[in-house]
Amino acid sequence: MKMYGIPNCDTVKKARTFLEKKKIAYEFVDFKKTPPTASDIERWKKAFGEWPLNKRGPTFRKNQEEFEKLSEAKIPAFIIANSSMIKRPILERDGKVLVFGFDEEAYKKLSK
Repeated sequence: MKMYGIPNCDTVKKARTFLEKKKIAYEFVDFKKTPPTASDIERWKKAFGEWPLNKRGPTFRKNQEEFEKLSEAKIPAFIIANSSMIKRPILERDGKVLVFGFDEEAYKKLSK
């Protein structure tokens, strides 16, 4: 499993703590050290049903006006450049999205 996120994000911390307590192995991918690719963004959009954005977060709110003016083709690069606006964590197994964000019930199903 891979978890994508930012280490100092409270939601990511909760998710990591949950997995570690349940002794579920995962690889952590830090957006700040290893930015997502355009294909990651597109894969997450397909799984999420829309761009994988945390619309309540400060990074999105600060960039919302600029984001809304972008063409579809330019959005992935903008999200990559502003990776803090991505809804996180994103948990995947073999390139398939399992969970966006941290939902304890969804995570409990992973440990079964």
